[in-house]
Amino acid sequence: MSKIVVTGTGYVGLVTGTCFADLGNQVVCVDVDKEKIAKLKRGQSPIYEPGLEEMVQRNIKARRLHFTTSYEDALKEAEFVFIAVGTPESPDGSADMRYMEEAARAIGRAAPGRSCEPLVIVNKSTVPIGTGDLVSRLVRSECPAGFQFVVVSNPEFTREGQAVLDFLQPDRVVLGSDDRAAAERVRELYEPLDAPVIVTDIRTAEMIKYASNAILATYISFINEIAHICDHLGADVKLVAQGMGYDKRINAQFLQAGVGFGGSCFPKDVKALAHMAASNKAHPQLLNAVLEINRDARKHFITKVEKLLGEDLNGKVIGALGLTFKPDTDDLRESPALDIISRLVDRGAKIQAYDPVGMENAHKSFDGKVDFCSDAYEAANGADALLLLTAWNEFKRLDMGQLRDLMARPILLDGRNVYDPQEMRDLGFVYAGVGRG
Repeated sequence: MSKIVVTGTGYVGLVTGTCFADLGNQVVCVDVDKEKIAKLKRGQSPIYEPGLEEMVQRNIKARRLHFTTSYEDALKEAEFVFIAVGTPESPDGSADMRYMEEAARAIGRAAPGRSCEPLVIVNKSTVPIGTGDLVSRLVRSECPAGFQFVVVSNPEFTREGQAVLDFLQPDRVVLGSDDRAAAERVRELYEPLDAPVIVTDIRTAEMIKYASNAILATYISFINEIAHICDHLGADVKLVAQGMGYDKRINAQFLQAGVGFGGSCFPKDVKALAHMAASNKAHPQLLNAVLEINRDARKHFITKVEKLLGEDLNGKVIGALGLTFKPDTDDLRESPALDIISRLVDRGAKIQAYDPVGMENAHKSFDGKVDFCSDAYEAANGADALLLLTAWNEFKRLDMGQLRDLMARPILLDGRNVYDPQEMRDLGFVYAGVGRG
């Protein structure tokens, strides 16, 4: 049993802390947000992530998982401190490091003055190359004399909506440090998971995270560009992707055309990597193209709406299914659905939206400009068109005949290629997908 502190209780921090507690460790999660900590102490997760709240409650009951706003209390007996705070996008595309810097300074100020085995500070957040050195400097500037610590990079590779599963069954664990003994200590925390572990220098570990997200984003933009070409040439991108996927050299999992990627990782990480490259005089041509194609995917979808409803969208009633950037999360950050809906609202369209878990957060984004519905059928009622924007499972099992009968015009725009085009046309819909010919 190890004594672990996790700073930050967002998607990364809360999953990390809870899963380590579930593996039998003593874990304290610390966050400056008093309201969030109070909620967690009651066993209520502030984020939607399948299976997470139940795991939080189980480990609180077992007295392995604790929450506090005090770095001093959290660090009293800590062996490991995982920094898992947000690194949002700055206006220039770089990573905003203020929360990381605040956490590093807080650790230094609260660090116990001891000379025993060094405290291992683990960067779990996605951070620019060289952040390990920055954290070391900031902690050293605040900590008492004689305090021993070492910094290890341990980037996370969990997917929102599957974060608990991804933590407990990782494809790999990446550790970066200039102190091999410290990296081995962190490796021991992951031993129960029986996962491949790669140990590198700290900068290489930081780059592995950015490069991984960049290639996944590239897959998505690639297939979206192919889909746009398919729309012009009459080919079906789903069958194209299926045919490509039989090639063992091609990862077919991300060859799913749609309205583009979003969320808290891909957009900001690709931008941050491009910014780092440009700042160091390495021209990021591919990364810039990935971002441009992603923006264009949303524009192309709105063009389809205009083609079927007319360029004047003022007063048109449009149903929207899905608000979150992907299924199985309540995260709206960089959501293509929100971007598309905002553009339609600006054009005067009346939006009737429904999402299984994202509507509470979406209320803040639209300030009364969108009508939120109780289910998909209410969103379709009286609509001139219906847009499928997030591929939630419940949208795959709708009574499409009932939806058609509720609509003013049976126009269906499938932004995630969930439905079979011929089946929808046989049901009487005017159907348009993404790259379906």
